[in-house]
Amino acid sequence: MMTGTRIYSKMMLLAASATPMPTDSAVPDVQEIVDQMNSNASAEEKTSFLLEYLMAQREPLLNFGKTLLIALIVFLIGKRIIALLLKLLNRWMERSHVEVSVHKFIMSLGRVLLYILLIFCVAGILGVGTSSIIAIIGSAGLAVGLALQGSLSNLAGGILILLMKPFLVGDYIVAGGVEGTVRNIDIFYTRIVTTDNKVIVIPNGTLSNGNIINTSQEEYRLLILDFMVGYDAQISKVREVVLNLMERDEGVCKDRPQSVNIDKLNPGRVRLQAKAWVTNKDYWDVRYRMLEAIKEELPKQGISLF
Repeated sequence: MMTGTRIYSKMMLLAASATPMPTDSAVPDVQEIVDQMNSNASAEEKTSFLLEYLMAQREPLLNFGKTLLIALIVFLIGKRIIALLLKLLNRWMERSHVEVSVHKFIMSLGRVLLYILLIFCVAGILGVGTSSIIAIIGSAGLAVGLALQGSLSNLAGGILILLMKPFLVGDYIVAGGVEGTVRNIDIFYTRIVTTDNKVIVIPNGTLSNGNIINTSQEEYRLLILDFMVGYDAQISKVREVVLNLMERDEGVCKDRPQSVNIDKLNPGRVRLQAKAWVTNKDYWDVRYRMLEAIKEELPKQGISLF
């Protein structure tokens, strides 16, 4: 931390010693040069004029070069300081066991704010007044706001997600017509990974304004399996077979109720629904095992599936 402070102090000393940008008196008179180049003077006279002009402007150009060099040095040192501060912030949040989603969001936001501060610092060294920058931003605020209204909406959505916590990193969610496991929550977007390992990027504004189904928030999840049998099947026998399969599966919670009931009567077939409680982490494994077990066992018992 002391190292970062010393570097910062050196950067401020460089900034204080910087020479402001050349004023209007140091800016070359372009029209005078153009007139001379278009005159009937000889090549030697034109060359002599240019050399004399450059010699006259030597001091302002050297001062501006010095200022530009100092601004570059301050920018490079500033980048190192930002990297150091972000590293210290990251370590502090890791030691404090800050939630992963909040951790990543703060790191992203901190990086943006620190670089904005660095840009203001460099602009001041180059002679661009901070008040001028603020005035320009203020006058262009409406246009920028309209152009970035989507991004601002996503930023506000990201803050709402972190405050309200409808989901966390690692949760399995269904939102905006897609579903998957939340990988990370950034300033403007949330990334989720589908079961077939595709990454989907969803704007935070869309997430915060839409419906979100979080299947990971509770410890247990209801497993619902739909299957169809013919009208000639004995429902009581179907129920007995499927309940026995559930009883034998180690992933089904035995202390919670299971059921097999008629869900709908369709032309030529009956749709049944089997329900059982499982833990979130076992949901997909139990689902696949039960579907396979039903498909294998019912035909063995003389019950046709459709």
